[in-house]
Amino acid sequence: MTIGRLMQWVCALGVVGSCVVPISGQAGSQHAPAVTTHDFQSQIKATANKVIPAVVSIASTVMVRDQAFSDDALPFGLFKEPPTRRQYGQGSGVIVSPDGYIITNNHVVADAVDVEVILADRRQFKGKVVATDPKTDVAVVKIQASNLPTATWGNSSHLAVGDFVLAIGNPLGLSRTVTFGIVSAVGRADVGVADLEDFIQTDAPINPGNSGGALVNIRGELVGINTAIASPTGGSVGVGFAIPSNMARAAMQSLIKTGRVVRGFLGASTQDVSPHLGKIFHLPDVKGAIVTDVQAKGSAERAGLKRGDVVVRFDGQDIMDSGQLRNVVAQSLVGSKHRLDLVREGKQYQADLIIQEAPRERAKKSQAAASTASTVHPLAGVVFDDVTPPLARQMDLPVNNGVVVTDIEEGSLAEASGLQPGDVVLELNRQHVASFSILQRLADPLKPSDLALLLVNRQGNVMYVPIQGE
Repeated sequence: MTIGRLMQWVCALGVVGSCVVPISGQAGSQHAPAVTTHDFQSQIKATANKVIPAVVSIASTVMVRDQAFSDDALPFGLFKEPPTRRQYGQGSGVIVSPDGYIITNNHVVADAVDVEVILADRRQFKGKVVATDPKTDVAVVKIQASNLPTATWGNSSHLAVGDFVLAIGNPLGLSRTVTFGIVSAVGRADVGVADLEDFIQTDAPINPGNSGGALVNIRGELVGINTAIASPTGGSVGVGFAIPSNMARAAMQSLIKTGRVVRGFLGASTQDVSPHLGKIFHLPDVKGAIVTDVQAKGSAERAGLKRGDVVVRFDGQDIMDSGQLRNVVAQSLVGSKHRLDLVREGKQYQADLIIQEAPRERAKKSQAAASTASTVHPLAGVVFDDVTPPLARQMDLPVNNGVVVTDIEEGSLAEASGLQPGDVVLELNRQHVASFSILQRLADPLKPSDLALLLVNRQGNVMYVPIQGE
């Protein structure tokens, strides 16, 4: 960092009382534009004043069963079910069209029987929930009004760690609250808030009631929808998360147009690369998404992808894990063409993928309760059994395809490696396992120090489980 750039940060943050430094060009330039503490303060105030009118308060009402009551507690068993009562919630939203479309979080208005929208100028409107998308935690609310102030959409893909941002919403019922911070991280997944996560992390204070509010850049452009916090206390500790505007905007447009979100789909299941799997698949880095199953006649199969391929780039963008691949595919237009860079058996390949539409959600299958005879070495302590016709029907599997784990000895290598009872083993060391007898034939030659790379079906999810002998 140059001295000029360092001083620019110091001045911008008001650490010194008065200073003028270049914001571009060489430090000490006589003609470069300059920034002062006053300039920066004025920019923050202008941004806040620009966005505040477009941020609304949303009060929702849901009906819940009152579990405090029971038949025994009421005279003559008057209620056969617990009575319902009203439960009130509060969040925020952002007006994105002059005719009253508001984007917010699904969890702010989910199952609401009544939605009240309060504008920054204190006008109140009845809100109608147009549609919701639990997978991204996005919802669209409509009010009957016109000529409303709106927020300007920004491009969240341009955000970088360290960028200044403002969070605007109604935390703890305190309307028109503005907080300031930086982007702490981008691309956060596995937060546990939604199925599709690609969060912006920020230290701009976010508290309950901020959900659905605006995260804007220094120019006042909407770059995120505030959604969640990580906190041991329930209050802000500087770890907040926002849905990127590009993801939120695409979800909103699809919800308005079709009532649901149309997403792209790879046509294959994948898993993350662990250090151990990285060595097994001859990868230079611990990154990428391993293809564990390919859907018949799907996009991946038509593109030539095979089980065991590792997707390392999507249109030239590095793929760090399976969650990132799932997100970029989900946000791609159905029918669009994309270039995949793959590693197959240690060699580089490329494939052209035509995005298909994601299938409608299906209920997850229940976990199996059955699995065969013990072997020694890496699989010592594991009990398997053939997939019987009843179990095949229960788990939606072909008959005579795989063996199921019924028991695992506590402290065994298999248990430490993550194998679980109910897992259906489809492959051992890349060889198809149709029955226990085939598994036994493949497993018998293994030495205690050998690797047993299992491909398993776990409740409908296909993944690799490497078990390294000692």
